[in-house]
Amino acid sequence: MKRYEEYKHTDIPWLDCIPSHWDAKRAKYLFNKENRQIADGDEVITCFRDGVVTLRKNRRTTGFTESFKEIGYQGIKKGDLVIHQMDAFAGSTGVSDSDGKGTPVYSVCTPKNERLLTQYYAKVIRYMGLNGFIQSLYRGIRERSSDFRFETFAKQILPIPPFAEQEKIVSYLESKTLCIDAYVRERERELQLLNELKEAEIANVITRGLNPDVRMKDSGIPWIGLIPEHWEIKQLRSYLKMITIKNKPNEQLLSVVREKGVIIRDIESKEENHNYIPDDLSGYKYVSVGQFVINKMKAWQGSYAVSKYNGIVSPAYYVCELNFPHKEFFNIAIRSKFYVPFFTQYSKGIRVGQWDLSPIGLKSIPFFEPPHEEQQAIVAYIEDKCNKINSLIGELEAEIEYLKEYKQKLIADCVTGQINVQSEI
Repeated sequence: MKRYEEYKHTDIPWLDCIPSHWDAKRAKYLFNKENRQIADGDEVITCFRDGVVTLRKNRRTTGFTESFKEIGYQGIKKGDLVIHQMDAFAGSTGVSDSDGKGTPVYSVCTPKNERLLTQYYAKVIRYMGLNGFIQSLYRGIRERSSDFRFETFAKQILPIPPFAEQEKIVSYLESKTLCIDAYVRERERELQLLNELKEAEIANVITRGLNPDVRMKDSGIPWIGLIPEHWEIKQLRSYLKMITIKNKPNEQLLSVVREKGVIIRDIESKEENHNYIPDDLSGYKYVSVGQFVINKMKAWQGSYAVSKYNGIVSPAYYVCELNFPHKEFFNIAIRSKFYVPFFTQYSKGIRVGQWDLSPIGLKSIPFFEPPHEEQQAIVAYIEDKCNKINSLIGELEAEIEYLKEYKQKLIADCVTGQINVQSEI
């Protein structure tokens, strides 16, 4: 793609140069901050991290903070530029597609003149967030306390292409990103199918075994059905003993996630550490390699596994000694889709999504145990199958990541004038 013929240096901290015929001014000369009253019947609008600003009901209705009780909510009009003051660093800026009302932590902005296109500037501000510039304004401050208020935004210098170019940039990017997004969705669907295939293959052999001609018996569990006749049916109390060892605050911090099991917790990760981590970790529970760890409030989702690490976990977890010779078989089996419903069955509570797993219920969960040699054969079979599927999954994931990075670079290059979209239209 072609660049413009001439460029000039700018005073924009995150942008070295712009096309020579573009202008640049501080945002306070370009946008007003609105403070509209709300009306009865106005529906809640939410600004999402992918830049979509729409009625909350269009995306989802749960998982939002309800503590505001709509105090201080403000009116939003279709076409308004909406900046999430607390989340702009992660891309939460966009143009509203509806009329409604929004939380007071949004800066609702309108152009000072008709020569400014909100769709263009939403992409510029998102780029400022995603390239780390907005976060850099708050270096040294706890990230979730960072506040990209309108007063801060107003001081920032923004590029100003001619209005016709703003329109062409937006039109070009809408066309290109629609194509990229459609292709990504196709690849993600293929990825989902591969993961489902892997999950089904594992579930089948840990309940049916490898010999299709073996005699079967009723497991007594409706969703499991028949199991090999020679397999034993025991309860987890036969293998598990709950233990609590504390006062090891200097050990590495561990967590349990549904997708990967026990992981080393990245204490620098903003995504992973949305839960509070206390300064004093002496009350955290010690975990040794080979022990069974359960997040008792999310066990119903499958957040439990045999640990491959030494470390400490939240006091809200169960830590169990595991008396099972082939721990890899146990881990693969218990984490398969056929066992998760047992953990759901024995998890109770009032708050949806935070059900508590009963210790008695945990120990009452049945486990279908093949002979040791058969366990070894099943693990070897699963590893071979999963290695092949995982290779395909890795290729798809790399392709999806490349497409997403390409999309962000294309947007960045277009809105900053590093490529001339007029030559492409």
